Amino acid sequence: MKQKTTWIFSILWLLLIGWLAFLWHLGSTGLVDETEPLFAEAARQMTVTGDWVTPYFNGETRFDKPPLIYWLMAIAYQLFGVNEWAVRLPSAIGAIALMSFGFYTLLATQDNKSKPKFFSLPCIGAALIALNSQTIVWARTGVSDMLLSSCMGMSLLSFFLGYTSQDNITKNTLGARPWYLACYVFLALSVLTKGPVGIALPGLIIISFLLYTGNLTKVIKEMEIIKGVIIFMVMTLPWYILVIRQHGWDYINSFFGYHNFQRFTEVVNGHDAPWYFYFLVVLVGFIPWSIYLPIAILRVKFWHRSWWCQQPRGSQLSLFAFFWFSGIFIFFTIAVTKLPSYTLPLLPASAILVALFWSEAISTGKGSMKRGLWISCVINIIVLVILAIFFLKSPNFIGYDPAAPNLAELVALSKIPLRTAIIWGATAIAIALVLWLRYNCKWILTANLIAFIAFLVFTLLPTAFLIDGSRQLSLRELSAIVVQRQKPGEEIVMIGFKKPSLAFYTQRRVKFFTNTSSAIAYLTETTDIEANSISLLIVARPKYIQRTALDRSDYQILGAFGPYQLLRVDKQKIRMDYGSAP
Repeated sequence: MKQKTTWIFSILWLLLIGWLAFLWHLGSTGLVDETEPLFAEAARQMTVTGDWVTPYFNGETRFDKPPLIYWLMAIAYQLFGVNEWAVRLPSAIGAIALMSFGFYTLLATQDNKSKPKFFSLPCIGAALIALNSQTIVWARTGVSDMLLSSCMGMSLLSFFLGYTSQDNITKNTLGARPWYLACYVFLALSVLTKGPVGIALPGLIIISFLLYTGNLTKVIKEMEIIKGVIIFMVMTLPWYILVIRQHGWDYINSFFGYHNFQRFTEVVNGHDAPWYFYFLVVLVGFIPWSIYLPIAILRVKFWHRSWWCQQPRGSQLSLFAFFWFSGIFIFFTIAVTKLPSYTLPLLPASAILVALFWSEAISTGKGSMKRGLWISCVINIIVLVILAIFFLKSPNFIGYDPAAPNLAELVALSKIPLRTAIIWGATAIAIALVLWLRYNCKWILTANLIAFIAFLVFTLLPTAFLIDGSRQLSLRELSAIVVQRQKPGEEIVMIGFKKPSLAFYTQRRVKFFTNTSSAIAYLTETTDIEANSISLLIVARPKYIQRTALDRSDYQILGAFGPYQLLRVDKQKIRMDYGSAP
């Protein structure tokens, strides 16, 4: 009866975390420019054209990513309609699957000695995998990053479950073969999500781990490599063959050359950063659990190779998580192009390391572990105080965004900074009291967990609503006017910036020009060509309209929302104004 109760509690715990972190208000905010609408519209185009091989955005091929994310979004459109919830559903489901897989892995590899607290470690691990800012943000964003992290993470966990299946200390009863085959399936899905990195990183992690433990030759024989290669090829090659057959070197140079090799060796799109960039990303994106990550890594004692080689496979989860974390961290630190989302696949390993540390700290709390925990808790208090002060002063740090010029003022008026400062400040006080009164250290973990849930409910989600209302809502309202007022054959031109959400919400092609001179050249050219419409629509901010030198009598203002205006311009008047331009 007791075991049944713990099972029910654990399932309810997973459902609660999954709903709160990933599904609650998932589609309640609009798509965020610039990247999210690119994925959303490319997936919508698949449902319109019936071409499920080549992703297109705005009439042009989009070779940035392989098709899996587009396929899943397109399927969600057909099931639930074209909306924000469907766009983000694949990312949310991927995050839930990864969290659940992490729970099962910790449960299956948990030492039998901890049976009285059978679900303690798995529940902690699942919470840490899900409840961190970086995972929540990307799980609620309709791009490929969370799907890659999920597929890659589940491939590594499947490998480890297969690797440990022969140990009596584990609770894994399926045997090695199904888990190794699952590993190949998830590797294939990773490659269909983001290309070669989907197999390169897991391969690097697994091989380095096996070389370290001295099990490389033995495990390769266990993994049935030939069957794995066949599964991998059958799942991945057909699409790559079809897309290369259709587009040849254009696809090869764009995807493999620019979006893979060049991103690793050169700075792409200005995304450069110093060598310590990912230290800061992990520290901030994984707060408050990142505070305990250094001691969790030291707990592994990876420098004791001879000791680790003698341990049963089922006892090597912390070592495997260390290789998982360090492999991805080092790989992307070496890469020249740097983005915060690149560290997303290492967060499950971070969560496992910290969960194992906390599980041992709660159950033992002896010797050096107790001293190390005390030092980390003091740092925890200091960091939370810094966070409280930072959020209290955060409106002063918000830079100017032309799409949301009043954002800093709105944030200050929202009381979000004050609420957040109270959350982290109260948590710092609570942890200090636990240390002073020498209560069980599990209350420190509990305080951080409650604080982060409060942070999610009272800061992250309200901030998302605030930013959406100030930055994205005006474009959605303007898109609705475009749909209502556009005449047959009338072009849509956006001047001064590229906001792909305009193409998604209007479900029409948009000509984007980031500078006024190129827009004027295009307008002049198109008015000299016979067209189906005598007018066109222009979306721009007033200052860009002024730079076009159009006379006020040359256009009609159809709508003004936020910083944007929608104009209808007569082509004949453009011809008269710019007809003599070179």
